[in-house]
Amino acid sequence: MPKAKIHSGAAKRFKKTGSGYKRKCMHKSHILTKMTTKRKRQLRGTRGVHENDKPLIDRMMRAK
Repeated sequence: MPKAKIHSGAAKRFKKTGSGYKRKCMHKSHILTKMTTKRKRQLRGTRGVHENDKPLIDRMMRAK
């Protein structure tokens, strides 16, 4: 039986925590010169994943 592989895109974007998953903020990858300093500062760090999205991410990450 072949090994079940996880979704490689999801593995790069989400990290498992004790209470769910954490993710980075979007809109922080390129073309940052037109964005205000306040907006870039507020997009730092990580956020939790919404409850409605957890089953889909569990499926992509092959979590049980």
